[in-house]
Amino acid sequence: MTQFQKTSLFLLRITLGWMYFYAGITKVLNPEWSAAGYLGGAKTFAGFYHFLTSPGMLPITNFVNEWGLTLLGVSLILGIGVRLSSTLGAAMMFLYYLPILDFPYPNAHAFIVDEHIIYISGLLLLGSLSAGRVFGLEKWCSNLPLCAKFPRLRKLLG
Repeated sequence: MTQFQKTSLFLLRITLGWMYFYAGITKVLNPEWSAAGYLGGAKTFAGFYHFLTSPGMLPITNFVNEWGLTLLGVSLILGIGVRLSSTLGAAMMFLYYLPILDFPYPNAHAFIVDEHIIYISGLLLLGSLSAGRVFGLEKWCSNLPLCAKFPRLRKLLG
């Protein structure tokens, strides 16, 4: 990998990381925030998304959403656990994509592909290229005795 490719991969990881961290931490710090508004208007799989907004599930849905975004951002910024976090983040983005999808138009300015699909693609790229090893902590972490003892952990981390 050339220096330009490494720098580009690093910048993609950091910018996506900041975007996810900021999106998550603003939700964590805002006690008024709830996923109910977004999920309540689901056009696709409405029954599933309405279940997620039911009184018993909404606190769990909010917690997973807030902290999932925040921790995804931290993972990408620090470059640790990028393979795992980017896979889980891509799944989360797909779940964000489905309720707004009025197939084939996810919004007024898109045909099938909107920003959620772009985020999924970026996250999968970061995970598949082990982006945490490029100016990140994954290389250091994979050399820890814990990773030597549990080789599968090294694979998960990247």
